[in-house]
Amino acid sequence: MGSVLEVDVDGEAVFFLDKDALAPFSRRIKNLSGEELVGAAASPRRRLVLHGFPGGAEAFELVARFCYGGGGGVTVTAANACAVRCAAQYMEMGDAPAATAPSLAKVADKALEDMPHWPWQCVVDAVKQCQSLFPLAESTGVFDKVVGALLAQMAIPAPGDATPTSSSPESSAFRFSCDTKCSSLSLRRTWWFEDLVVLSPGMVERVAKALLARGADHGIVARFLFYYLKCRIAGASAEDKKAMLEAAITVIADLDRSSVSCKGLFGILRIASPVKLVAGCQEMLVAMIGRKLDHATLDNLLVQAPSGTGSLYDVSLVLRFLEAFLRHGDEPGRLKKVGELMDLYLAEVAPDPSLRPARFVELATALPAAARDCHDALYRAIDVYFQVHGRLTDDEKMKICKGINYEKLSPECCKHLATNSGFPTRAAVQALASQHTVLKGIIRHSGPLKPASPPPPPAAHRESYDDADGDNNGQVVLYASRLELTLENQNLKSLLDSMHWRVMELEKVCSRMKTQMTKMKASRRGGGAAAARSLPRMCS
Repeated sequence: MGSVLEVDVDGEAVFFLDKDALAPFSRRIKNLSGEELVGAAASPRRRLVLHGFPGGAEAFELVARFCYGGGGGVTVTAANACAVRCAAQYMEMGDAPAATAPSLAKVADKALEDMPHWPWQCVVDAVKQCQSLFPLAESTGVFDKVVGALLAQMAIPAPGDATPTSSSPESSAFRFSCDTKCSSLSLRRTWWFEDLVVLSPGMVERVAKALLARGADHGIVARFLFYYLKCRIAGASAEDKKAMLEAAITVIADLDRSSVSCKGLFGILRIASPVKLVAGCQEMLVAMIGRKLDHATLDNLLVQAPSGTGSLYDVSLVLRFLEAFLRHGDEPGRLKKVGELMDLYLAEVAPDPSLRPARFVELATALPAAARDCHDALYRAIDVYFQVHGRLTDDEKMKICKGINYEKLSPECCKHLATNSGFPTRAAVQALASQHTVLKGIIRHSGPLKPASPPPPPAAHRESYDDADGDNNGQVVLYASRLELTLENQNLKSLLDSMHWRVMELEKVCSRMKTQMTKMKASRRGGGAAAARSLPRMCS
């Protein structure tokens, strides 16, 4: 026996081998330097420590048997092909140093070519093996072959196998869902979920991304990710939850928008709230929810505020959703849905005594004008906010009132605002002035008031009219419509006159207040001690 090598494989096992038997097949052994060996150079036995050997001691034993057998004596099977291929790469056995020596890497590659025809469980076992073989599994193409075999097997239905998604995720304490249409075909294509749910978060991310790159259905991949979270998140440690959520979010961000429901994304958000995700994943989740904000419900938005803030709900998070939505939500229909949702949210958060005015203003003014056709709901939310926050100054209230478009208030709300002592006088004047303009435009558009048409002929004569001219069949309807329009114009004119009078009264009050203030300033400058006079009250 020539030079003896004492090979320590990851501390698992020690092999005493003849270097000359290994060198013809392994460039790593052939080119060993003195720095890699432990022991005196003159010693007949040198020690080699192999750290992170792929497949461990079991795979190294196969490598040694291959070398001692002269390139034979080893059977590469579905159970060991992945590990053997990576071990051959580690030992640099792709092209044997001796020109006539067989290559273990080529032997393993030949076995891997048949992977699409392996039994399903063998393919699953290969996926599990790859978890400990990175990065060699990727650089050697082993992982790519495994994914190809997975995809080929997934396309084949498993008759008689119960789909793991047949029991709805809604039954779990953690509820997820996706928008994928649950057809019988899609259910038959999800039979493999249960077998891959045991993978580590990093491996799930790699497998899911590789499947997508090969054209896998986005809806099926989304359902697998939610199923994975449903099965694994309960009982997991905070660190494991963080890893699973980040892996799922990273993949979901690459899916078609229609593949994942807004409800499912909010489910992830609620589980992720106590877990500190990396900033990148947190932003991806917020952006995905923002893009689908028109599908959200009020309950979705009522996320509890972080501890220590003093607020009931996380308003800052909702503002981030809105910001993300506005980057993509330029369609009028989607915009109006979000406008209605935000009116509901404002009404819900307005009673929160800890909600600062600046935050409320941001919420009220976050959406463009096209998001709301009517501002009645916004006015009511602001009214509630003013009632709860009684110490606001008129200037602070006017900043909040900037969110109201008074021309989009109904006459009823405008009248209520004019008599609402909680609102500043300036807001009431602006509201009435705006309604004055709106009503003038309505009357101008409908034309001048006209006297009502004479009453229709009695029933006894109506038949003769109908017989004489068939075009008169709609006379009664036309008369009724004209009468309704006349009454509507009269009502509008009456309301306009009332509001015009109210504006004039408010202008008089403002004028008297201004005159009184001027007199008071003049009396102070003259040093006189004029008796204090109370300011005039607004007309009710």
